[in-house]
Amino acid sequence: MKKINNTIATLSFRSGIRIMKNYVIMFLFLFIPFINYAQEVKVLSLNDAISLSLANSKTLQLSKSKVDQAVSVYNQTLDKALPNAKASAIYNHVEIPANVLDLGTGNPIRLPSSADAYLGTLSIQELIFAGNKLKYAKESTDLLKKIAELDVEKDKDDITLDIVNSYLNLYKLEASKEVITQNLNALDSQLKQTRRFFDQGLVTKNDVLRLQLQRSNIELTGLDLDRNENIVNYNLNILLGFNGTTKIKTTPLIINPKDNLTFSACVDSALTNRKELQQIDFRTDVAEKNILSLKADKLPTLGAGVSAYYVNPSGKFIPNNNQFITPISLGLTLSWNISTLWTNKNKVAEATIKKTETSITKNILIDNIKMDVNRSYENYIQSLNRIKVINTSIAQATENDKIVQSKYENNISPITDRIDANTQLFQTKINLEIAKTEAQIAYYNLLKSAGLELNR
Repeated sequence: MKKINNTIATLSFRSGIRIMKNYVIMFLFLFIPFINYAQEVKVLSLNDAISLSLANSKTLQLSKSKVDQAVSVYNQTLDKALPNAKASAIYNHVEIPANVLDLGTGNPIRLPSSADAYLGTLSIQELIFAGNKLKYAKESTDLLKKIAELDVEKDKDDITLDIVNSYLNLYKLEASKEVITQNLNALDSQLKQTRRFFDQGLVTKNDVLRLQLQRSNIELTGLDLDRNENIVNYNLNILLGFNGTTKIKTTPLIINPKDNLTFSACVDSALTNRKELQQIDFRTDVAEKNILSLKADKLPTLGAGVSAYYVNPSGKFIPNNNQFITPISLGLTLSWNISTLWTNKNKVAEATIKKTETSITKNILIDNIKMDVNRSYENYIQSLNRIKVINTSIAQATENDKIVQSKYENNISPITDRIDANTQLFQTKINLEIAKTEAQIAYYNLLKSAGLELNR
């Protein structure tokens, strides 16, 4: 009997251990997901977001590498001004099977059966004059480097504008969700009051259902906003160089209209500061340098050189004195490809046409820039006017909501009027947040169109 009791106690102990293990496993399964997927929350201002995106942009890194490549090409062009130096060494070994030459004089010439010889050369050449072609090449590559640097500045503006759009879209979604939360709280209060009226027989069951349906529709809108917010938040994570799981929170948006941004001032700034115009001016200069370089082909070239030779026929690697010679020569070389006087004119004509095309392209670009500034300016002014109108609408919708609420509480107005008034107020508040973000985006687009700094 004692043995049976011990067995039962052992089984009970083991069962208790097993149950404890199960509880531990359940605890881990319940809480580990929350630990693994806990999001880091970062509150960023718009300027912080811009700085992070510029620091982590792969596109910008690629643009900077192109500048480094242009600098390398420029340095290679400078290297062409350095002297050319060449050195060579030759060793010859000769076997002479028939080494006796008899010319019938009775004194045959006897040659060695084998022979060795060493020959070394060293030459240095320097181009003195080639129609300034090297000068034009250096100036052209310097201009191309400046064009690549302007590409970096353009990419900075594009990246900044992308981050502004993403950040403000996130702000718009967050602000809209906040309005929805406020609206749900107001509806909950209204629904509580309506149920009390229903209990008192002042309203019908249908009135309660209509409010419940209104609340469900707003909840569905909130779910759509949650989905869009998750997408925008992830994309913003990538642009900022985060790991994709960081929850980004925006800061309050303040709209400060800039009175100094007149249309004429924006156009003047665009024609002065737009990177595209600066680049096309540099390309025009490159085309001019190409024409001058082609014309330089018609001119003669002059070069200087020095050459040293080491001739050692003794067969010894280090010969005795007077068994080798070392002639040194100095010289000038003047050459002229006379045929370029009549064969080069078509090349010059082609280069001149390309320069003319560049000038025409600049005029087209100026027209497009003016239209771009006009479109951006009108969008900015319209967005500011839209905010003023919506602010007036909010005041009107708020007053209307109060009046309908009072009528409803006194059983003068039906529930449908109450729902309509609430919906109008809810929609105008969301419209205001959308208008504020659109105004800020329009402002940054105007700055970019005018060639102004985007982070000012």
